[in-house]
Amino acid sequence: MTRLRRASPALLAAVLAVAGLLHLLVPGPYDAIVPDLLPAPRLWTYASGLVELGVAAAIARPATRRQGALVAAALFVVVLPANVQMALDADGGLARALAYARLPLQVPLVLWALQVRRDAASPVPAPR
Repeated sequence: MTRLRRASPALLAAVLAVAGLLHLLVPGPYDAIVPDLLPAPRLWTYASGLVELGVAAAIARPATRRQGALVAAALFVVVLPANVQMALDADGGLARALAYARLPLQVPLVLWALQVRRDAASPVPAPR
């Protein structure tokens, strides 16, 4: 297993933890992308931030890594409508182009989480 592959769970946990903290500390931009059909955007922003922090903690802990990584993959799928909403609401120009360019990034995030899950199922060889 490569060094990057061994660090992958920690990196994924860090990405999720930073995202979760940003949802809690700077909620405004996240409120704006909560799909219109959901009431109380701030509630959804805070809830998703707490979920991201919980998933990050689960991935960071070897005993819960497999389950945490599976939840992370599902989370990346579930937040896709918010990313679509962000693209639809973008003011145009560069903001719209970046929002649409971001949409396909959910695919590698899902694949990354699933790889972390697969790796957690494999026995980890001792470092050389």
